[in-house]
Amino acid sequence: MFIGHEIFRGSSYGRWHPLRVPRVSTVMDLTRALGWRPAEHSITSPRAKPAALTHWHTPDYIAALQRVEAAQAVTAHDLERHEIGSVTNPVFGEIFRRPATAAGGSILAGELLRDGGVIYNPAGGTHHGMPDRANGFCYLNDPVLAMLSLRNQGVRRIAYVDIDAHHPDGVEHGFGGDPDCLMISVHEERLWPRSGPIENDGGGNALNLPVPRGFNDSEMAFVRDALILPRVIAHRPDAIVFLCGADGVEEDPLSHMELSNNAHWNVLRGLMGLAPRLLVLGGGGYNPWSVGRLWTGVWGVLNGYDIPEQLPIEAETVLRGLRFDGNRRGKNPPEHWFTTLRDPPREGAVRDQVKDGVRELLNRQI
Repeated sequence: MFIGHEIFRGSSYGRWHPLRVPRVSTVMDLTRALGWRPAEHSITSPRAKPAALTHWHTPDYIAALQRVEAAQAVTAHDLERHEIGSVTNPVFGEIFRRPATAAGGSILAGELLRDGGVIYNPAGGTHHGMPDRANGFCYLNDPVLAMLSLRNQGVRRIAYVDIDAHHPDGVEHGFGGDPDCLMISVHEERLWPRSGPIENDGGGNALNLPVPRGFNDSEMAFVRDALILPRVIAHRPDAIVFLCGADGVEEDPLSHMELSNNAHWNVLRGLMGLAPRLLVLGGGGYNPWSVGRLWTGVWGVLNGYDIPEQLPIEAETVLRGLRFDGNRRGKNPPEHWFTTLRDPPREGAVRDQVKDGVRELLNRQI
């Protein structure tokens, strides 16, 4: 099941914010143009009600988001206490409705997965949100809310796997120390929020693997086969939540990793079938072409569609209609960003730092 909403088409964090680019709407349009998303496989995301959001977030914070949206202005208290109105977490027209819609989709996913299945919510993945404050472009934390929703349906053992370029500090805050929740994060070292060093076990249930700049497809394949899949299998999860951030690809402006989208799809292929329930979320990704192509391919992988080498004209038209103003990568985009979904593989040596990190985590008892 694909969860989407038209609110993501016109909503933007502002003219110069990294989240000014279209993302979810591109995936919605591409999957439809490819004939991959019949109506019976789609559902419109509900907007989460404040009562549902306060299962984890504080009532004062949720009330502040609603008030700021109505007034389109913040007080000094909003900024100091809740980080609302900062450069990274700006005021914009849908500052409550947009994240509440993404969170509503993830909460609904937990309910729909009660008896098993696979759900994709590309608008989800806001893994930095904290209970009482916005953090790292994330006003709410829908992965935490999704896992709480799963728990409300009787699902106990959860494996949370996150390959976004940034460490999921908010999720670790929410589920750190929970023995029934295995958390695995592969993220760029020393990248904001600069949390998740390898020695941090998140209270006993987290495996944090910070990786060096230039992290490539071969290294991700090694991490997948040596660490992620064995640990998930050993955990015997009732559900897997996979956050498939697109900011680790080489073309992303906010990280220094050098993955192709093949690496993300191959991690997903490895996780499929390891639990009776699978929820896939989006996350980071700030190049409109790379994120749209990667997340569209995620839906293809989930449904067994062959990734076409040449896109039909309807899909190519969607990609040619994108803009990336204010970034040098948007001035002369390569032709394959318009005509294909699949990146050329970006393979290379598996460096000792990656091998040593995996070895250290495999020796850790959790």
